[in-house]
Amino acid sequence: MKNSSSVNLPIGIALLPIIFLVLLLSINVFIYEDDSLNGTNQFILILSGLFAGSIGFIYKVSYKEILISISNSIKSVTGALLILLFVGALAGTWMISGVIPSMVYYGLKILDPNIFLPACIVICSIISVATGSSWTTSATVGIALVGIGQALGISAGMVGGAVISGAYFGDKLSPLSDTTNLAAAVTKVDLFKHIKYLTYTTIPSITITFIVFIILGFLQVSDGSTDNTYLLSAISEKFNISLVLFIVPLLVLIMIIKKTPPLIALVIGTLTGALFSIIFQPQIISELSSGSNSKLINTYVVIMDTITGPISIETNNELLNDLFSTGGMLGMLNTIFLVIGTMVFGGAMDAIGALKTISKTLLKWANTSFKLFASAVASCLALNVSASDQYLSIVVSGKMFEKAFKDKNLAPENLSRTLEDSATVTSALIPWNSCGAYHSSVLGVGVGEYFLYAIFNWISPFMTLIYAGLRIKIRTLGDKN
Repeated sequence: MKNSSSVNLPIGIALLPIIFLVLLLSINVFIYEDDSLNGTNQFILILSGLFAGSIGFIYKVSYKEILISISNSIKSVTGALLILLFVGALAGTWMISGVIPSMVYYGLKILDPNIFLPACIVICSIISVATGSSWTTSATVGIALVGIGQALGISAGMVGGAVISGAYFGDKLSPLSDTTNLAAAVTKVDLFKHIKYLTYTTIPSITITFIVFIILGFLQVSDGSTDNTYLLSAISEKFNISLVLFIVPLLVLIMIIKKTPPLIALVIGTLTGALFSIIFQPQIISELSSGSNSKLINTYVVIMDTITGPISIETNNELLNDLFSTGGMLGMLNTIFLVIGTMVFGGAMDAIGALKTISKTLLKWANTSFKLFASAVASCLALNVSASDQYLSIVVSGKMFEKAFKDKNLAPENLSRTLEDSATVTSALIPWNSCGAYHSSVLGVGVGEYFLYAIFNWISPFMTLIYAGLRIKIRTLGDKN
């Protein structure tokens, strides 16, 4: 029997499991559409790992060697899996404590007719950072903003582009975002290090976008008004809104700056959110309580249920009800299943020597760092088009390029950032991709209408290539700073 270091697969054979994976995923996404992430895609990843293992058997790689490789692969993301669980927990306590509703409230307060378009970007950025979800942002305030924009006589495509741009800015940089956590997990990068590295390309991209929308805003003429008092009223009637609540995210931000381990920062953020919910939102705890036990026990049950499972806070405004819902730890299980499936596939590919062969082939063509970055971007775009899902684009490209970046002496943060700059954001620009279909459906604006104005989304891949070409913030494995 052989191990992976002694197996030399032909490139055609090494690519077979990836072709098998993409083919099955394409069929699965076509059949299941958005529901494909509820388990079937994850199973296909595991099945593709078994397919890779069967190739290994043909080339005399032992079952034990493959199993050890898969085990090591899963073990390497243990910290990331725990972080994902506490991301769900933190989202829950930040919701019932009023932290997220306060962010939404103060975000909406800045809306003004004279700066409507740039304000859309700011509001959607704030809400997507708070919720970690571009989808939730579009389906809530995004719908409201498109409606207000139409009342002002502003093009729906223009408003849709501003909404999408802001939503994906926050989605990329939020520690609550599943794609942000997934990109970090697949490439084995510390979550907050990944977010810090993302800011280098993300801030210039959103700055350019913001400037363009300020110019577009000056070109708009409107006598209308941006009446969002119905949203502000619904939020303030339900929650005790206060700037004091921002102590909770500020505390987490300080811990991040102080380089506190991500898991510890998230646990403290979760518990602080729970404490603030007791102090500031007793009416919410009372509303969510369904037991006839003592107040102390009911409070304990509500907080524990919020941390571990889904909760929904009903307001008198239907638009806000989806926004004020979270899945807790339970809501992160599909993403965790996806990471485990990825590690099974990646571990099997590594065991049979397929990743080594693919890496060597990539390095032969991509003989410069820029070509390697360009290849990764092209892979993400191609998978967004073919597999029609951003998660799969991150997963497959991440595993395929992981070794090539390492062999080129490039730190994994370079790859994790590239995945987000190309896979995450461009998914909303493809009509048949799950993200493009979703956003166009909920906003009532076609992808073709908002494509040109989703400036942040299509400029991001170019930004990452510019940084690669000019060697700006390209960290090598030997660089400790």
